[in-house]
Amino acid sequence: MTHDTAPPSSDLTFWSFVDYAVQKAEQELPSVNADAMRMVLTLNRATSMVIYDLESTVHRPRGLTWPGFRVIFALWLAGPMEAKTTAEISGMSRAALSALLNTLERDGLILRERATHDRRALQLSLTEAGYHAILGGFRAHNRRESAWAEALEPEERRELVRLLNKLMAGSTDAQAKFRN
Repeated sequence: MTHDTAPPSSDLTFWSFVDYAVQKAEQELPSVNADAMRMVLTLNRATSMVIYDLESTVHRPRGLTWPGFRVIFALWLAGPMEAKTTAEISGMSRAALSALLNTLERDGLILRERATHDRRALQLSLTEAGYHAILGGFRAHNRRESAWAEALEPEERRELVRLLNKLMAGSTDAQAKFRN
C-alpha cells in the first residue's frame, strides 16, 4: 500500500479508523511507536465520545455548550474566582474563556466584576439562575456519567482512574504542554 492508496472511505468507520491508522503508519514509518499511537488515538476517541454524549444529551438541551458547562461547574464548586483561575481549572485558554463569558453573562448565568484586590482582574461568580442551572444540569450529567461507568466493574473504574492519573503525572517527563 502506498501513501495515496487507502480503503474506500465507506469502509472506514469511527471504530475501524484507529486500527487502520496504526497499520498504515507502521507501513509508512516502520519506526513508529504503534502502542503509543494506539493509546493516544483510543484515549482521544473515548474522550470525544463521552464529551459528545454529555454535550448532546445533557448540556445542549439546557442551552449550554461543553465549555459553558465546565465554567459554571468550576464556579459552582470553587466559588467566585478570577477569570484567569477559571480558565486554568476548566482547561481553557483565556481568549476562549473571554468569548464564552459574553454568552454566559448574556444568558444570566454568571456575573463579571472587577476584583477588589486588583482592578485589572476580573472576578467571576454564578448568578442565582446559574446556580439553579448547574444543579439541574449536573444531576443529569452525573446520570450520564453513571451510565458510562456501568461498562466497568468498580475495581476497573478505580484502575482506569489510577492509570489516567499516572499518564497525566508522566506528562512532566514527556515535557508535555498543557493549559495553565
